[in-house]
This record gives sequence, C-alpha cells and structure tokens, in this order.
Amino acid sequence: MKQLLTSTILVAGLLSFPAGIASAQVTPETKPRTLPPAQATPQLPAKPEFEFAKDLDGLFAQLSRTRDAKLADRISTRIWEIWQTSDSRSIDLLTIWARNASGSKRYHVALDLLDQVIALRPDYAEGFNQRATLHFIMENYGKSIADIERTLALEPRHYGALAGLAAILERLGEKDRALETWYRVLTIYPAMKSAQDSVVRLEEDLAGNGI
Repeated sequence: MKQLLTSTILVAGLLSFPAGIASAQVTPETKPRTLPPAQATPQLPAKPEFEFAKDLDGLFAQLSRTRDAKLADRISTRIWEIWQTSDSRSIDLLTIWARNASGSKRYHVALDLLDQVIALRPDYAEGFNQRATLHFIMENYGKSIADIERTLALEPRHYGALAGLAAILERLGEKDRALETWYRVLTIYPAMKSAQDSVVRLEEDLAGNGI
C-alpha cells in the first residue's frame, strides 16, 4: 500500500619484445628502436549521482517527472522511508512490532499495536495506512477503506493507499471506480508498473463489457 559508478581507467603501456632480443648483439645495424612513451588513457568523468530532494514535496515533484522505472523506484523508496518514520521512537517501535506480528500472521496482535499507534498519534498517516493494509489482509474491506480515507485525508499523495483502494474496489466488482483510482495513482507516480498494468487490464476488461 507496497529497492555510483566512479570509473577510473588506467591503461599501462605494455611493451612486448620478440623472443631472444635480449641476448642479441647490438651493432649499428641492430640498434634498438626508440618506442614512444605509453600514453595514459584520459580519465572519463564520473557519472553524476542523482540528487534526491530532501523533503516530500521535492521528492514528489521528482517522482511525477521521471519515466525511468528504476529511478522512480529509488525516489519511491526515499518517500516510504520518510512516511514510515515518525518523530516518536515509541510510535516507530510500535509500528515495527505491528509489521512483524502481521508478517507472522498474528493479525490481532498487530491490530492491537496499530490501534495504540493511532490513539497516540491520530495525525500520523502511516498508522492508518498500516492498519488499512492489515484490514485488507484480513478481508475487512469496509474497515480498510475507512482507514484509507483517513490516510488520504492526512496525505493525499499516498499512492500506496490509493493502490490498496483500487485493489479493494476491483475485488468488490467496482471496476470503473478501480480504474479511476489507478489513474489517480499514475498522476502521482507515472512510472509505477503495477498501476500501468492495472490500467491496461481494466480498460480492456471494461471495453470488452461494453462499458
């Protein structure tokens, strides 16, 4: 709801002599040839590191402009790092514990932990998004949608929450609304492959049904 190169090229001149030349008698006729000094290959300039913006607004501006999937993924990773880090050590720990509990399928333990996160920090968008994800896993779609709406109220650009909403709408048979939601995702994150694929699939599906 949800991964540089400095190249220095040194070429050493290597002089190869025919076999036996070291023991040959040097005469005026066999005077050694003077070879030009080896020329060092010019050093190529290093490819500049992509400069990430330092805040969410800047990162989202970069994300909306790039069509390079790998670069967009790196920008997205930075965005998620910010989203998943609150200004409270306690909140961060509770969220990590909740994710670990969910990963081991202890869903009710995870739910209790996320309820605490939200009670302590009702302005923390990722708390609602994590709980929305958990409700989605538990197939509590109504509760998941409610938490997605709270997430988007706090962070309207949360493409992870929007992707989750699109998935739920499709499961509920509301393919036209799911398609509209995927369009919203692409306005924020144009290079998202899963969103692109979902748009193509739903457009074809709806066209085939005469919608």
